[in-house]
Amino acid sequence: MRRFFLFILQTAIAAPTAILTGVVSFFAFDAAFLMSGLYALIGGSTGYFFTKQIMHLRFLRQKGLTRKEYKYINENLDEAKLKIKRLQRTLRSARSWQQAKKYVDILVTVRKIYANTKKEPQRFYQAEPFYYKHLDSLVALMEKYAYLRSQPSRSREMNESLKETRQTITSMDGIIKKDLHVMLNDDMNTLQFELDVANQTFEHVRKRESEALK
Repeated sequence: MRRFFLFILQTAIAAPTAILTGVVSFFAFDAAFLMSGLYALIGGSTGYFFTKQIMHLRFLRQKGLTRKEYKYINENLDEAKLKIKRLQRTLRSARSWQQAKKYVDILVTVRKIYANTKKEPQRFYQAEPFYYKHLDSLVALMEKYAYLRSQPSRSREMNESLKETRQTITSMDGIIKKDLHVMLNDDMNTLQFELDVANQTFEHVRKRESEALK
């Protein structure tokens, strides 16, 4: 949504800039028609570029981030996106409805963390353990499980390893859910504060109405 809005805004500024540049070049400076068109293209492109830069700086200021921090966060998000795709491929290793449901549940949590960070880049710092450690561990475990599960013949040791891996994946599910809760902790605190204020206001109004009826 933000990208679409920015595109509309940039186009709304670039188009009039291009037209104005072309008209001024043609009539005020007697430039040839083709040259006026070229100047209009340059003027429109410049307006588009500067609008994009200004809006980007405004976005970073609102989020309390520097260009360097934003670039670093985006690099980590790009890496995380590839890891999430690898997680999606492991869904094929599920051999029961219960297991498939568990995998989907894990994937939903992972994608929520990613989506929240994509929308609010500053949240990356609240989910650093997820991006630096937990996501890697989860991908490795689920890929290992998918590999062992695909073997046509399994020894007792492999079956034990499968069982242990399933248990560890279940533990990781709990860990990444905690990562999501930590990320949303400020929102929950804000919501609780607003609920407390609303309840106090309601109670105050109810008390005044009760006194008025006496």
